[in-house]
Amino acid sequence: MKVNNVEIEDTFCEAFSGYFARVLITAETKRIAYEAAREVTGYATSIIGCSAEAGIEKYLSPAETPDKRAGYVIQIWTSKKKIEHELIFRLSQCVLTMPSTRVFNYLEGDEKVKAGYKIKYFGDGYEKEVESYGRKMVSIPIMFGEFLIEQEFSIAKGIMGGNFLIMAENQASALIAAERAVDAIGEIDGVITPFPICASGSKVGSKYKFLKASTNEIYCPTLSSSVENSKVKDVKAVLEIVINGISEEAVKEAMRAGIEAACIDGVKRISAANYGGKLGQYKIYLRDII
Repeated sequence: MKVNNVEIEDTFCEAFSGYFARVLITAETKRIAYEAAREVTGYATSIIGCSAEAGIEKYLSPAETPDKRAGYVIQIWTSKKKIEHELIFRLSQCVLTMPSTRVFNYLEGDEKVKAGYKIKYFGDGYEKEVESYGRKMVSIPIMFGEFLIEQEFSIAKGIMGGNFLIMAENQASALIAAERAVDAIGEIDGVITPFPICASGSKVGSKYKFLKASTNEIYCPTLSSSVENSKVKDVKAVLEIVINGISEEAVKEAMRAGIEAACIDGVKRISAANYGGKLGQYKIYLRDII
């Protein structure tokens, strides 16, 4: 199968389940809302080495938010056991500290964590539980005025690690294709690209016992002549796009949009990373989604 003369390999990506929260951050200005969203999603590319995976999902105009101010929806992903901890520390350290911000739950669901309620203790006894914007929130006095955060955040199970590989004849083509792919994925509701472009895709395990993941040598162009089972003998650059989504359907739609956008001159083929069933229970075949 080819898209715009780019071969789509007959393979699949291997994804796995994880828990996520979907959070809306608003502020008096679009810039402050963006900076808060950017900070709270920092150091969160891969749970291989980060405590969570996170990213900015989309911008909401003032007409779309509870308090009629500009806002950004973010997603934070980790295990069910750790997600409340991640919300408490990321929201308190990166959003509470920004002027004029407010935080709202942006996910429907019965399973909840009391992250906002626990952040209230920063108020040192001066905090209040209030009803604002039709939500149960906490008001914390701060130097700028007050910080409002919803008391509870819904959590749900979704899919992590949807991916595809852009295999190009040079680095410039790979970069252009990857940026086009990320832009296209950004139009899909319910997904994030936590990297968003990964230049160092990994395999499960390592020759070093203390590492749980290491460089995927069969996709490293500089090793193509020395690794027997190299898959990149005819390409000079490979980039991986990784997608987390609220459902399998959302991940598939994001993969489709990203792959189609990446099929440009200079890209030889599109593939995907899988690990023989060692990583996750979801197999998403590229040819099924194109």
